[in-house]
Amino acid sequence: MRKPTHADAELLLRLYEIRRDPELRQARKWFMSQYKPTTWADIKSRYLSNEDEDRWFRMTTSYWEMLGALVNRGVLHSELFFDHTGEDIVTWNKVAGLIPDARADIRPTYLSQFEKLVQDHQAYRKRTIEAAKRAAARSSAPRSGGKRKRA
Repeated sequence: MRKPTHADAELLLRLYEIRRDPELRQARKWFMSQYKPTTWADIKSRYLSNEDEDRWFRMTTSYWEMLGALVNRGVLHSELFFDHTGEDIVTWNKVAGLIPDARADIRPTYLSQFEKLVQDHQAYRKRTIEAAKRAAARSSAPRSGGKRKRA
């Protein structure tokens, strides 16, 4: 994998600035604290209604879909992104159950970039956690050697 560049860092910081937008911050707050996943039919009944909950649902999921497209296509270094957040995973877990019906209704690729982002992020976490555990085990294992006895 390529090394992260200054352009990756600048893009990551810009995406963080976007997350701080008051409307997106409100949408993410609602999504994390008040949104209770229901059925796709319930979401669809309000879809494009411009009610706050509808707008916040679309804003939150489309933000992560956009970010997924950037990471999945190599525009943003994936590991640099994965090292700093977990909100994508939590957000995906709240919508994953709705996806099959939404894809049947809207299009088969609905939120597919978001889904791939989360799958890759979870695989990255698994690899890095396993590597950290191996490193910790090596560092805590008794070391052979030390001072030699003189004959």
